[in-house]
Amino acid sequence: MYKYQSLEAWKRAHAAAVLVMRVTDEPHHPRTRSLFEQLRRAAISVEANIVEGYALTTPALYRRHLRIGMGSAAEAECLARIAGELGYLSGDLVKQIETHLGGAMRALHGLLQKPKVIAT
Repeated sequence: MYKYQSLEAWKRAHAAAVLVMRVTDEPHHPRTRSLFEQLRRAAISVEANIVEGYALTTPALYRRHLRIGMGSAAEAECLARIAGELGYLSGDLVKQIETHLGGAMRALHGLLQKPKVIAT
């Protein structure tokens, strides 16, 4: 197991990405396509930036990628909320996505306060 997998931020981001991919993979009205594609990219970006920053093992690059991941999490949260308000996703699904992303953002904030860089 790679050590980044022990990070709470990664666990939450991974759960959010998997959930978003599952719920946006089902057939939906064509109007949802661009919103869902952007939501998927943002959710994947959170997890990917945590892993990439961790793998780079330099404090400056690690922090940079954590900040990018934080921005992607906020973007995904916003897009999920829009999808819910438009009726493209149920309120329950939006809440689940927001819970995972909120947890990832809190954990990312903690890592940014006291970053630990450990080689994978």
